[in-house]
Amino acid sequence: MMMALGMFVFSLETLAYQEFQRQTQWRHGSTSRIGTNPARQYLGRGDDTITLPGVLLPALAGTPTSLDVLRDMADSGKAWALVEGTGRVYGAWIIESLSETRTLFFPDGAARRIEFTLTLQRIDDDRVDLLGNLAGSAGNLLGWML
Repeated sequence: MMMALGMFVFSLETLAYQEFQRQTQWRHGSTSRIGTNPARQYLGRGDDTITLPGVLLPALAGTPTSLDVLRDMADSGKAWALVEGTGRVYGAWIIESLSETRTLFFPDGAARRIEFTLTLQRIDDDRVDLLGNLAGSAGNLLGWML
């Protein structure tokens, strides 16, 4: 297991990402002043974004239905716990976007190569009301995987 987002497990059998990119911002308010630099005040953390680009090769590793599972999770509007395979807990994240590019097609139209980029945004960890639950999503996830 590379990482888990809620019940979705990133691996060679499902969907393997090639890079893990994280960008964290901090907010500083600015007030203009005459004759000197603006005054700055620390306002707290800003956005925290994780981007997972990768390539899916259905004939070798992964399955295109994994992208459908992630879209289903995003459609729920819920946040999901993000846990690395090492045990590191990143907190609660929403799926902000998922893009895919399909190339190198078989005669039936199935893609041999699917490049994807998944973008996650962190939410306030105290907002447990936004977390996805097992009961609501397990059926959908299992249905996609079968």
